[in-house]
Amino acid sequence: MTVLDSRPELPMEGDGRRHDEKSDVLITDSGVSMSDVADLGVGRGPAWLDEWLASGAADVVAWRRHIHAHPELSRQENDTTELVAEVLRSVGLHPTVLPGGTGLICDIGTGERCVALRADIDALPLQENTGLAFASVNDGACHACGHDAHTAVLLGAALALASAPELPGRVRLIFQPAEESMPGGALDVIAAGGLDGVDRIFGLHCDPRLEVGRVGTRVGAITSAADLLELKLTSPGGHTSRPHLTADLVHALGTVITGLPALLSRRVDPRSGTVLTWGAVHAGQAANAVPQDGLLRGTLRTGDHRVWNDLEPLVKDLVQSLLWPTGVGFELEHRRGVPPVVNDAESTAVLRAGIEAALGEDALAGTEQSSGGEDFGWYLEHVSGSFARLGVWSGEGRQYDLHQPTFVLDERALLAGVRVMVHTALTSLA
Repeated sequence: MTVLDSRPELPMEGDGRRHDEKSDVLITDSGVSMSDVADLGVGRGPAWLDEWLASGAADVVAWRRHIHAHPELSRQENDTTELVAEVLRSVGLHPTVLPGGTGLICDIGTGERCVALRADIDALPLQENTGLAFASVNDGACHACGHDAHTAVLLGAALALASAPELPGRVRLIFQPAEESMPGGALDVIAAGGLDGVDRIFGLHCDPRLEVGRVGTRVGAITSAADLLELKLTSPGGHTSRPHLTADLVHALGTVITGLPALLSRRVDPRSGTVLTWGAVHAGQAANAVPQDGLLRGTLRTGDHRVWNDLEPLVKDLVQSLLWPTGVGFELEHRRGVPPVVNDAESTAVLRAGIEAALGEDALAGTEQSSGGEDFGWYLEHVSGSFARLGVWSGEGRQYDLHQPTFVLDERALLAGVRVMVHTALTSLA
């Protein structure tokens, strides 16, 4: 099977070197032919991991490039799922595709104790603008959040673990669909029994603010809950010269736009990191007519799980109190998104030990809480675990942010991620 045809004159990416300048293909039935990507943890063992990476590193890079070139949006990840399943089956593993048809679960090893490792596989609805030779060939979709890297890292960890002479327990691989679609594909995994028997779960996410070879950890909330608000307003409409004879819808919109964030800042503990930001507002066309309808959309985020549980009724009461004097009718849709990812101390200690074993003490880094949402939080509603940030910046030049069509990463991070995943699983099962 040819996974990805390489092209001449590949641009530099991340590590400042040209990849695969001489080879005709990146991976074929007969083997791999491409330039090496530096393994920052080489020699740290165990011996079977070093041996697998010595021969399999180019496969990890090739998988990532193929997935990057063929991104699939949430719950459409059919080809990605099939690729992952095919690679796992090639080493004798038995993946189970989720009932929805995308994403899969696969166990390695035996025993009662079980640790789960998770990667998300979906792409974003953005047009890529990187100029890479393996840029997206699918219009309107690209891996601008690094899920292609997450998938390749977990595939590499899977095949490395499968090569081990013996494991101290079971490792469950979770290749999850629809992370970018609220409330997230994590719920599909849980509903399918993906956490049954799991003691702990771990995950990594690309971080372009961290240099490759470093991994950021944090005890407590590392991401925020993220909800969507949609407010529809209605008015009889009228002439702008006689606003007293109607309900001034645009004025009412302005009242909510400025008033709701201000009231929330006085009704919610400021230490919770609660932030309401409006992203879209629509109303009217004529300068001299009061419109009959309007629409307001925004995101509401918080880093506090207790606050998240209280926000929906609070927001409804505040909107009602703001709009009552205006006479404008309203319909509020508050779509609960994902809970915050809250890392427990014990699991984070396990993860930090895995990072140190994989890459050395210098690889350990702290990280701040993000206002972004991540559906890994659903897993932590059921089992203990920890989520970390994998450094993907080359250390030189511009840092391309996540969710931008220009996002690129240093491919040395792929091998670092494989080592971290493997050592974290072994540490958790020890």
